[in-house]
Amino acid sequence: MIKLTKYNKRALYGGIIAAVITGVGAYLMGNISGYEAKILIKSSLPGINTLCNTIVLASATILALLLTLLSVSSSTKSKLTAEHYRHVLLIAKIDTVVFVVAMIVFQLLNIPITEAENVPSTWYSSIYYISLALSALLSGALISVVLMLFNAVSSIIKIVGLGIKDHPLIYKEEDEEIKKN
Repeated sequence: MIKLTKYNKRALYGGIIAAVITGVGAYLMGNISGYEAKILIKSSLPGINTLCNTIVLASATILALLLTLLSVSSSTKSKLTAEHYRHVLLIAKIDTVVFVVAMIVFQLLNIPITEAENVPSTWYSSIYYISLALSALLSGALISVVLMLFNAVSSIIKIVGLGIKDHPLIYKEEDEEIKKN
């Protein structure tokens, strides 16, 4: 099981709150018929596709930024704890999942479902709500990744840029001695 720091928990809560707020908007639409859902799917798909594209691009960019973060981390005079590198690894893992899911959702939503003649009209409301739920989850996940990245970058800024010596992510030799005893 993954041990989450208070910063990671805060970032995940931020993403969950964003997903819930977005999802509540869909819930407030109320129950819609298949025909209404078909029209709403046609009008919302361009926006959801744009969102998926944006999330895919942002995820790929974040992975590249993590390499830069690792470069700065390894070149610092202060030796950083394994916790910092575990945090960066967790960001990379979650970001990769977000990238893959956004790409899959993008591909699925590009199937011209509203043009198909053999799809029962009752399915459209389910498809509509599922697409809204997926976009809310993807948005929340990307927000969590960005908040986690912010925490990692702000720690590096404090250590490297501001020269803080008593940061919890700085390796101290007395920590090693405590572990030996």
